Amino acid sequence: MYQTLEIERAGKIATIWMNRPAVFNAFDEQLIDELTLACHELDADPAVRVVVLGGRGKHFSAGADLNWMKRAAGFTHEQNLDDARRFAAMLRTLAGMKKPTIARVQGAALGGGTGLTAACDMAVASSDAVFSTSEVKFGIIPSAISPYVLRAIGPRHALRYFQSAERISAQRALAIGLVGEVVEAEVLDACVGQLAETLLQGGPQAQKAAKDLIAAVSGQPIDETLSEETAQRIARQRATEEARDGIAAFLDKRPPGWLV
Repeated sequence: MYQTLEIERAGKIATIWMNRPAVFNAFDEQLIDELTLACHELDADPAVRVVVLGGRGKHFSAGADLNWMKRAAGFTHEQNLDDARRFAAMLRTLAGMKKPTIARVQGAALGGGTGLTAACDMAVASSDAVFSTSEVKFGIIPSAISPYVLRAIGPRHALRYFQSAERISAQRALAIGLVGEVVEAEVLDACVGQLAETLLQGGPQAQKAAKDLIAAVSGQPIDETLSEETAQRIARQRATEEARDGIAAFLDKRPPGWLV
């Protein structure tokens, strides 16, 4: 079904592998379309609880494919707009998944690769990982990825890296919030697997509600309106069957239904 991806399933954990190692998993139209489709497919699959995004070979993703960039150089405005919308929609689909998402990053994660890292809920990187919002070096801007990178690192760091296009080491990425953990390459899969297993312990509906909560609360003034919003959300969640089962399971010292 997929030409540029592999989908690997291990129990309730699904890994989307970008599978263009010869070009360092660089984006082209097909990879963008297939990533969008894969995110929709796995989000709709009740057997999948956690989604991991990784890249085959030495690198996570080196950003835009050179041949794609050459084609885009000859596009009309309308063709450029359509192309950009497809890329932006793919990132929005990944970021908007109902299930927890983990970026598994090694080697280069440049341009759109940095965007993919930031669009996932969390990211674990190997110590050799390198990031960059390198677009200004080509006379363009990191526009489509900006909402996700800004969410991760904030506007102050973005002002530097969007303009300097500097390479960002794994340790620097950890310090500014682009990734949540940095480990040696040989234990990267074990660390990602452990995080995924931890995520499986939570209620799936509660995790989706938690994602929605963050989107609703982030950046809002702490006032009576926000207090009421948070009260409404917890009241709704407490009334769900999942919450009733989760609380009862804790009191009864048994596993909740989503773990059975």
